[in-house]
Amino acid sequence: MDLGLQGKNAVITGGSGGIGQGLVLEFAREGLNVISASRDVAIGETLVRQAAEQGLPGRILPVATDVTDRASVDAMIAQCHDAFGPVDVLINNAGGAARPRPFEELDDEARDWEKALNIDGVVNCCQAVAEDMIGRNTGSIINISSNSSLLGEAAANLVHYGASKGFVNSFSKSLAWEWAKKGVRVNNICPGWIVPESDENLGEGSFWSKFGWFLMGRPKEMQQALEEGTLYNMSGLPIPRLGRPEDIAWLCLFLSSEKAGYITGQMISVSGGAYMH
Repeated sequence: MDLGLQGKNAVITGGSGGIGQGLVLEFAREGLNVISASRDVAIGETLVRQAAEQGLPGRILPVATDVTDRASVDAMIAQCHDAFGPVDVLINNAGGAARPRPFEELDDEARDWEKALNIDGVVNCCQAVAEDMIGRNTGSIINISSNSSLLGEAAANLVHYGASKGFVNSFSKSLAWEWAKKGVRVNNICPGWIVPESDENLGEGSFWSKFGWFLMGRPKEMQQALEEGTLYNMSGLPIPRLGRPEDIAWLCLFLSSEKAGYITGQMISVSGGAYMH
C-alpha cells in the first residue's frame, strides 16, 4: 500500500530512544523528511549514517531539543522550516519515568521531572506545530502514551509515570475533538513492552539504558526468558513475541497518512494483546 507520505515532513521527538530510533528510520524508509528531535544529537547522527547505508529515500536531520522548554521546541520547528518546510506530522514520542520506586517514596524532583517531560513536552510540541497545521488545514499528530496508563500492573512502581501518561490519553482525545474541524487529526498509541533488537546506540536517557536492562535483561536474554515462560510481565501475552520499535512505527505511519483520514481521537494499545479495549 502506498501511503502517499513521500516528501512529507515529520517531527519525531525522543529520537534517540529505542522506539524513537525505530520511528526515525521507518519514516525515512517511507520517504519522509524527518527531524529527529532529541537531547542526544550523537545518536541522531548515527541514524543519519544508518539511513545512508541502507539507501533510505527520506532525509534525517538531528536537532538538539529539550521538549520541556518551549523556546527549544520553537527553535527546532524553525530548523524544520529552514531545512524542509512546514510540519506535516508530529510524533510526540519523548517521555519517560524517573526510576521505578514505590509510590510512597516518590519525591518532588522525580515528580516534577515526569510532569515536565510527559505532560509539558507534549503540550509544547502540539502548540508549536499549531500554526503549520491549522494554517494549512492539514496535519497528523500521534502522541505516544503507555500501557502503564491503562493497566494497574503495568504501572507497578511507576504510579506517577502511569498517571502522567493518563494525561496524554485525555489530552489527545480533547485536542482531537477541538482540532478536527481545523483539519488536524490527533491519535494516541499506548505501547506495551517494546524491546530494541540490540542494546547498541541507545541514548543515555532511554528507559533501557537507565534501568530497563537491569530490570528485564538484555534483548537475547529477554527472548530466551519469553520462550521459557519466565519473562516478567510478558510471558502470558496472547501474541507470544517481543514487541519491537517497528511495531510502533508502522502504526504511526498509517495514522500519519490520508489512508487514516477518517480516524481521529483514537487510542490504540500496541502490546501483543496485554490490553484489549
